[in-house]
Amino acid sequence: MSQPKGETFMKVLRWLHDRAKDVGVVLLMAIFFTFVLQVFMRYVVGHPLGWTLEMSLMVYLWLVFWFSGFLVKDKEQIYFDMLYVAVKPKTRQIFDIITGTIIVIALALSYPATVDYVTFMKIEKTGATQIRLDYVFSIFLIFLPFVVIRGGIRIFHLLFGDSGGPDKREETNP
Repeated sequence: MSQPKGETFMKVLRWLHDRAKDVGVVLLMAIFFTFVLQVFMRYVVGHPLGWTLEMSLMVYLWLVFWFSGFLVKDKEQIYFDMLYVAVKPKTRQIFDIITGTIIVIALALSYPATVDYVTFMKIEKTGATQIRLDYVFSIFLIFLPFVVIRGGIRIFHLLFGDSGGPDKREETNP
């Protein structure tokens, strides 16, 4: 007996989410081991390596955008929400729809210019490792569409569904 399409789709999504976690673990390990090597070479051996700082910064950039794009849920984000928590739930929903729509539109409209900028950066390389900057910044080209898609899904749920979908913000009592 075959599984319903929706159940199979959810299994695929869970599998992809788990692989995104695996990539996150590899990025965390890379930044940790680069940092440990940097400290060891500087303070134990007395011969600091210039490329370790650069590598740590590049991996950190990838780490931030990877986690923000694929792993951090809305309710885990940091919000400046003093006004938000002071209003009624229906007003919060209106706030979420308006701000979400503005952000989704702005990010979607910025994508072509972002692609142009990142591809332009192929002419530049990092100082120590000589890695092309289009490779360094390419994570943003992966991050941006996923944030737009997630934002669009959230707006759809706010307008037609269950007040924000599976990743909705938790209610906070003032």
